[in-house]
Amino acid sequence: MKKILLACSSGMSTSLLVSKMEEEAKARGIDTKIWAVAQHQAPTAMEEADVLLIGPQMRFMKKKFAKTAEEVGIPLDVIDPVAYGRVDGKAVLDKALELIG
Repeated sequence: MKKILLACSSGMSTSLLVSKMEEEAKARGIDTKIWAVAQHQAPTAMEEADVLLIGPQMRFMKKKFAKTAEEVGIPLDVIDPVAYGRVDGKAVLDKALELIG
């Protein structure tokens, strides 16, 4: 199972993106757990994840999360703003899977 964590300011703006990513994963037959949390919950939630994707509105927090991500051994990146704006679940899922390896 691939565990994909999304973090945004409040944990709400990524909920539709999570749904689109889940639909895409299901269509491909990929077993996933995809969830979104608010920025203050991300450090704890990273312990359960295989990858962390940060909402583009929080790109300034990448350095802050990088230390925790390194400690728990997961990759992290900022979600492409165009994919985020279009709620492109396929593109964001592809990026997460690429980071997981």
